[in-house]
Amino acid sequence: MTADELLFFDPMPQVLPIYDTLRERLLAACPDVEIKVSKTQISFKNPRIFAMVSLPLHRRKGWPEVCLVVSFGLGRQAVSPRIVSSVQPYPGRWTHHTLIEQPESVDDELMAWLDEAYGFAKVK
Repeated sequence: MTADELLFFDPMPQVLPIYDTLRERLLAACPDVEIKVSKTQISFKNPRIFAMVSLPLHRRKGWPEVCLVVSFGLGRQAVSPRIVSSVQPYPGRWTHHTLIEQPESVDDELMAWLDEAYGFAKVK
């Protein structure tokens, strides 16, 4: 993990184990992924962004106090109780947002969405 990635989690260090688990699984499944750290999010690219993580600094009502927001783009709207929000920024592309509260929640379902997002970004 880079110094920039570690610095990103200074406001909420409790979610670093979640990010570490996600990062490990994502890089194992998609070794050509590039990670870009910005002020508000960490992006995963191939070369297009297909997934992002961010801190819930502006939490909505009902969101957990400590969690990691994992967002990903698909060519369809995925429906699941785990998806707290999905928007269609333009036809044929849906951006989904999930809240991950513990490393164990980086499970096969989430990884399947991220794998689909990875493939979707590759052919865009």
